[in-house]
Amino acid sequence: MSYKFRFKQKSLIGRFLFILGFVTFLACATLGLMFILGDELFSQLNLTHNVRVTIGALLLIYAALRFSRLFRTEPDEE
Repeated sequence: MSYKFRFKQKSLIGRFLFILGFVTFLACATLGLMFILGDELFSQLNLTHNVRVTIGALLLIYAALRFSRLFRTEPDEE
């Protein structure tokens, strides 16, 4: 099987932005899961369970969007 991989080495700035985007994805996903699953972590905020789940779900959706944008290629980069 022959596969055509056109992998081009990223520049230093491109690698830095990739790592920064991945860290942002991890932070948003972790915070979203903490909002959903952490009962005692956010007890000081006096939020109901439904509000906490909504905020957590929105953070997880944002993390998924950030993750999908990590692998997007610009037309001029091809």
